[in-house]
Amino acid sequence: MAVAPRRHATALETVAVTVPEPAVEAYENAIGSVCTTVGIFEANPEGTLWRVEGVKDAGHREDELAVALVLAQLTSGVDATLERDATEAEGWLARTYESFPEQDVGQRFVIRGTHLPDVKHPTRIALTLDAGVAFGSGEHGSTRGCLRALERIAYRKPRKILDLGCGSGILAMAAAALLHKKVLAVDIEPWSVRVAAQNAERNGLGRALTCRLGNGWKTPEIRHNAPYDLVFANILARPLCLMAKDLAHNLAPGGTVILAGLLRTQIRMVLAAHRRLGLVLEHTFTEGDWATLVLRRPFSETSF
Repeated sequence: MAVAPRRHATALETVAVTVPEPAVEAYENAIGSVCTTVGIFEANPEGTLWRVEGVKDAGHREDELAVALVLAQLTSGVDATLERDATEAEGWLARTYESFPEQDVGQRFVIRGTHLPDVKHPTRIALTLDAGVAFGSGEHGSTRGCLRALERIAYRKPRKILDLGCGSGILAMAAAALLHKKVLAVDIEPWSVRVAAQNAERNGLGRALTCRLGNGWKTPEIRHNAPYDLVFANILARPLCLMAKDLAHNLAPGGTVILAGLLRTQIRMVLAAHRRLGLVLEHTFTEGDWATLVLRRPFSETSF
């Protein structure tokens, strides 16, 4: 997504919009049609709004940008306000790099951007992500909680693994690398599926991840491959509650689910939705205001 910028003799500007997640792809395409670099960043803690920004020569290709933004509005149904800021040469990319340093997560993982040197870590699994794509970069409390939860349950050696709402693919890649198993990674957003597949190839995990476009448990490939021994669902609290019954139906006896994307204040609500279906809480991880829940389906048969 983000590429190395050209050297510019003219002034640069950053153009940006803040839009809900379903409109990200349309506006990414619009801004990307005239910009040399494009980045996508979370704009609110809930992960429901995203900032799409790009860098271009100031005053250049204005007509093309105007047409592209109109098409994005018509395609997405979202009328986004365009923001403009003067940008020093390479300042945008430098800011992006500064916001994405190498970071250790848990005991087994290290997350780094493509702008950082490829230094071998003897005791950690390195996952490399494009610094221009900030979603799913390992900095968010939900992502970090999921990685810590994965470490905790890895000894169970789950065989069939699903990453539901895969985003950048970071959790699917972590599971594939740690457990040496194939992972089905599904997202409702085409841009997420594309980025996840690119990240898998970048990390030498292209054969381990199957990245698919799909609408949650309605996705035929998800249902065909069920039941699962491990499911990641790093989404949001209310969708997690709505999908609880489908999750219980598609989780193998003894299977584990890692739920994230919820605030600490939402733990009780999410737990209630899953406990009434027979799932048992095993552990809670917290990172700042965010919580990650590890639940398991009992081995004994339960009617859902």
